[in-house]
Amino acid sequence: MQYRTLGTTGVQVSSLALGAMNFGAIGRTTQDEATAIVDAALEAGINLIDTADMYGTGESEELVGKAIAGRRDDLVLATKAGMPMSEERNHRGGSRRWLVTALDDSLRRLGVDHVDLYQLHRWDPATSDEETLSALTDLRAAGKIRYFGSSTFPAYRIVQAQWAAEQARLGRYVTEQPSYSILQRGIEAHVLPVTEQYGLGVLAWSPLASGWLSGAVRADREITTHRSAFLPARFDLSLPANRVRLDAVERLAKLADAAGLTLIQLALGFVTAHPAVTSALIGPRTLDHLRSQLAAADTVLPADVLDAIDEIVAPGVDLAPDEKFDTPPALLDPSLRRR
Repeated sequence: MQYRTLGTTGVQVSSLALGAMNFGAIGRTTQDEATAIVDAALEAGINLIDTADMYGTGESEELVGKAIAGRRDDLVLATKAGMPMSEERNHRGGSRRWLVTALDDSLRRLGVDHVDLYQLHRWDPATSDEETLSALTDLRAAGKIRYFGSSTFPAYRIVQAQWAAEQARLGRYVTEQPSYSILQRGIEAHVLPVTEQYGLGVLAWSPLASGWLSGAVRADREITTHRSAFLPARFDLSLPANRVRLDAVERLAKLADAAGLTLIQLALGFVTAHPAVTSALIGPRTLDHLRSQLAAADTVLPADVLDAIDEIVAPGVDLAPDEKFDTPPALLDPSLRRR
């Protein structure tokens, strides 16, 4: 396992981190299975576990808390808040009112007195940067969090938050958690240069592109991945965008074979090769999934393989732009761009 410094914090984290989104109802992972996955991950050298309050409406945090009981100090624990937790309109977002409550709820579910990294799950356009950063700064001063970060922020919002922190003399985000894979490279054009400029640690989620790069999506087989069952449109090969992705996957699989690698090793090695990326978040549902992903722990792709990847998917290109999660609201809501 490789280790890297998380931004400018001085904290050392593994280049592969364990994402716990699949723990619980989402991935149909039981407590025993979640504990076994955590055990194997820690034994392999992973020392960062990332979850969120909205994963299973708190269930993932509960499973993680029980799995890490008795060894809290041996790992870097991260969670997130801001996504809706109920139909109540104030049980979401980046307001002080909600973040204080949400963190207490997360700490209770996790069974700990603090988290190492607390992340705003999405930018909240209804709340000012100063409001959110002030609340996070106070939670840090109270000892309930050690650091705070953002997740899936557009580049300009990362810049704005850094500026607001400086102007108001508040704590600043020290990490960003974006979606990044061979098939979704758009952040190379804007987000990653900004995170490098500000010295932010980067925890890349979906490095296997929702299973497209797991080896389970191939031209000669039926797609039966867990994700395809509840997000069928993302895997519908009658759609032109998905056919483009499948063509890229087939070419990448041949490249991996020629390099003596699995497709998973190629995919994870690509993400961790970028100098701006600290860790790739893997989200196994089973021990077998974890083992196949751990095989990439020490994968270092040579320059010729990285160049070949660039020929298949050009730098800065998203093959599924409609699946991006950092699109500015003005591009999604017509009322924001029309008089």
